[in-house]
Amino acid sequence: MRWIRRHPLLASLGFVVLLSVGFIAGCAIVVWTAAHHDDASEIDRVDAIVVLGAAQYDGDPSPVFAGRLDHAELLFEQGRADRVLVLGGGQPGDRFTEAEAGRTYLVEKGVPEDAITAVPEGNTTFESLRAAAPLMRDAGMDSAFLVSDPWHNARMERMAGDLGIDGHASATWQSAATSQETRFEGYVRETFAYLYYRLVRR
Repeated sequence: MRWIRRHPLLASLGFVVLLSVGFIAGCAIVVWTAAHHDDASEIDRVDAIVVLGAAQYDGDPSPVFAGRLDHAELLFEQGRADRVLVLGGGQPGDRFTEAEAGRTYLVEKGVPEDAITAVPEGNTTFESLRAAAPLMRDAGMDSAFLVSDPWHNARMERMAGDLGIDGHASATWQSAATSQETRFEGYVRETFAYLYYRLVRR
């Protein structure tokens, strides 16, 4: 107590550091918990299956993106929704957007063409969901299964809710991120991304 009275500034800094560490740890717990819960195990049907985009190479989805699309196809075949929205814009010089590549992939896998909507906008999760939100509202779609990688679950659910989408995460583990090292990196990266979104809502 005497040391604290002599050094109130250091004590205040120590409190801030402890508070910050606690907040980061709390975000990490939220991210990890959400990653290990599949809302599709509790919810039978929604209005749409929304697939978050990932890299594509001249129209061919990357292994990560293909894993997400395969999971969306599974949910569709199970009759969990009548519509699939594939999100994602493109990079400068790309001939195809992520949404277009994903749509073509799903059609080739047997999903009816008229059941798929490509939303070729956005280069971040928030931008893509923001582009999808008005399309869903105009079509009378309120609820959705959100398909991405597991460590994205907490952040994309919060983003969807902020945009007026009743989003329920149903992630896939069948992607290129299968090693323990890659998954650990994903959790760490997403913990800080979730923290950043909580602070600035972007």
